[in-house]
This record gives sequence, C-alpha cells and structure tokens, in this order.
Amino acid sequence: MALVRKGARRIVVDGTAYRWRVRGRPTYAQGVAWSPYTFAVEHEDSPGTRLVLATGQPHPSNWIGREATPILPSGVAAAIRLALRQGWSPTAPGSAFHLDSAGAVGRE
Repeated sequence: MALVRKGARRIVVDGTAYRWRVRGRPTYAQGVAWSPYTFAVEHEDSPGTRLVLATGQPHPSNWIGREATPILPSGVAAAIRLALRQGWSPTAPGSAFHLDSAGAVGRE
C-alpha cells in the first residue's frame, strides 16, 4: 500500500526521488511517550517495500510534555542511505523494512 500523498514530502537522495511522511497525530502509545516517533519513506515512481524508521524520540505532539526534536530532511536522507546499505530495496515488493535510530533492522 502506497503512502498517502497528502502531507508527504519529496526528497531526492543520490539522484533518486523518494516520498516521506510523518504521522500528524500521535498514536496513543506515542502520545504517552511509550513508543518512539516514526516516519515512513517510499520510492516516488515505483513504490515497493516501505521503509519505517523509529527515531528513538517522543512524538512532538505527545501529551505529557516530553521535549522532541523535529525530523529534518537531512536526517531522512541519512536514514535512506543507511537503509540502502542495510539491504532495503525500495522498488521490490515486500513487507515493510524497519530501521531504528541505532541502525537495527527488522522485517514486518
């Protein structure tokens, strides 16, 4: 399933275009800072396997007032490069490719 275009931002990394999106409202677990802030990335022209990155930080709209830093395009580009080195194939069909802020990889 492709990312929703509304709210998705375009980024070009090493000549390849991707779209990335951050969930606007936190899930319950993110709202109470039990789970980290995440974002998703997919290839712009032929989306296949989606990259899901957990930042290790609380969602900026968390309900308990924990400080959070915004996700910057430079961080997204770095995550894409790391995921590609770890074996993410953005145009191949498959389950989501999960990566956390420490570089740990998993498949859904």
